[in-house]
Amino acid sequence: MACVLEAPLRMSVLSEVTASSRHYVDRLFDLDPQKVLQGVIDMKNAVIGNNKQKANLIVLGAVPRLLYLLQQETSSTELRTECAVVLGSLAMGTENNVKSLLDCHIIPALLQGLLSPDLKFIEACLRCLRTIFISPVTPEDLLYTGPDHQTILFNHGAVQNIAHLLVSTSYKVRMQALKCFSVLAFENPQVSMTLVNVLVDGELLPQIFVKMLQRDKPIEMQLTSAKCLTSMCRAGAIRTDDSCIVLKTLPCLVRMCSKDRLLEERVEGAETLAYLIETDVELQRIASITDHLIVMLADYFKYPSSVSAITDIKRLDHDLKHAHELRQAAFKLYASLGANDEDIRKKIIETENMMDRIVNGLSESSIKVRLAAVRCLHSLSRSVQQLRTSFQDHAVWKPLMKLLQNAPNEILVVASSTLCNLLLEFSPSKEPILESGAIELLCSLTQSENLALRVNGIWALMNMAFQAEQKIKSDILRGLSTEQLFQLLSDSDVNVLMKTLGLLRNLLSTRPHIDHIMSTHGKQIMQAVTLILEGEHNIEVKEQTLCILANIADGTTAKELIMTNDDILQKIKYYMSHSNAKLQLAATLCISNLIWNEEEGSQERQDKLRDMGIVDILHKLSQSSDSNLCDRAKTALQQYLA
Repeated sequence: MACVLEAPLRMSVLSEVTASSRHYVDRLFDLDPQKVLQGVIDMKNAVIGNNKQKANLIVLGAVPRLLYLLQQETSSTELRTECAVVLGSLAMGTENNVKSLLDCHIIPALLQGLLSPDLKFIEACLRCLRTIFISPVTPEDLLYTGPDHQTILFNHGAVQNIAHLLVSTSYKVRMQALKCFSVLAFENPQVSMTLVNVLVDGELLPQIFVKMLQRDKPIEMQLTSAKCLTSMCRAGAIRTDDSCIVLKTLPCLVRMCSKDRLLEERVEGAETLAYLIETDVELQRIASITDHLIVMLADYFKYPSSVSAITDIKRLDHDLKHAHELRQAAFKLYASLGANDEDIRKKIIETENMMDRIVNGLSESSIKVRLAAVRCLHSLSRSVQQLRTSFQDHAVWKPLMKLLQNAPNEILVVASSTLCNLLLEFSPSKEPILESGAIELLCSLTQSENLALRVNGIWALMNMAFQAEQKIKSDILRGLSTEQLFQLLSDSDVNVLMKTLGLLRNLLSTRPHIDHIMSTHGKQIMQAVTLILEGEHNIEVKEQTLCILANIADGTTAKELIMTNDDILQKIKYYMSHSNAKLQLAATLCISNLIWNEEEGSQERQDKLRDMGIVDILHKLSQSSDSNLCDRAKTALQQYLA
């Protein structure tokens, strides 16, 4: 029988609780403004620290009424302020509370409140807004995010109005001003360039930031100042060799990576340092030899190393949930450190279990860790030595290929870039990657709407085709299809076009391969070549296209496709007399291959080209000031004399 009674019993308790809360809501509708005010004050006292009471009041519809009173011109400033305070208190409850407030369109109401002349009311609105925006359930786009909004704030005098707060007597005010600058300057050259010249009490802002970096300042202040200086450096407002970067900012960020710092400080320190040194070789070298950073980062993967080290159970629980953020930050920093220097890459790979950690990182549940791990792998894959050794020993291609299946574009772009490096001709991974169905995967990438994926797909195929056997070349052409090849050759992006031409050039190398491919795809390839030589393309594109023609001209039977195409022959003749020496050289190479003496039918080809006036052009080119062109023309003329 107890089971039957259980549900009604719960309902009665709930209705009792909500009934006890109802009088708070009822008083909000009183006709006497004084009673309404007192009702709001009593409600404020009732909800402080009482999540159940907060939930009850939301269920009973207190929020729409509080917002109505907050927005009414006829409401006293005191009433409007108290309403904002109660709403802020409700927002401090559960995430569901915040969702309920957002559903009632609280943000526009509070933003409108900021226009009030009353400072107490403004403060109450700001506190409430801050509480709402700290919540993970609040969409960021409800408030300013992104470069456009940085510019709006900048244009409305944010820099000038916030700058003087950096020398406030209140630490909290200084800290918030500093945080504001770190957000305003991030990836924003306009703001960064302005900050460099701002004076506060006769001191330039960068100098103030450097003072805030000092070891005796609170960690939060050191980190945020370092972020400001990092953003200004990356924007080009401060030189990378400036002492405030090399001697102050970089060492400060390395300090933040130490294992005696809190988890979130280590994460932020490593990620900011990764951003600071990402594009500068010298900073990468300096960072790599500062405080044994490369070894220090290895500790990020062993966290927490011993439970006894963290006596605070809450802290331990928090850190265990966020340990993946440490791994992500370490991978990011390793990626930046190893971006250019071979010795640094070697040190990273020789760090204990590094390759195993990367391989494990590629299959972690956190997408951010997977992305950071593949970025690290991509950075290290630029090393010829490591591709031949560590990458092969750990068969990194396996998890990489797995990662390329159904991954989001962000990961696909970096993973496919890494695959491009693993497919270089000297990489031992090339063969197993081919056997695991890479051609089909890469051909599908070339059809992506994402430009970076199209480039990487065709680039990887280009690397795959280099000095490959005929079967692989045929598989690539079959996988791409003629239609897709034409699509890529008419792509609006020059990188896609150049890589596609590079692929064609690699496919059309060695005579048997040239003849085989031209016997099956000759008509379409000649069409494509004609199309590009007639189009509005840059010198590099046309040079690459003429080099493809030179390869075709080197075939035994394939060269007839050029000799029987008067349109193409006229184009070659035109480019021999072009103003650009690179194009003249490539066109002359075509002629040289067509008239080579030792080959069958060379006499007829020589006669036809002589009748077209090619010999006269070769004589002119043999007098060229460009030594390569001059030599190439003389070599061609010798074929006529032999």
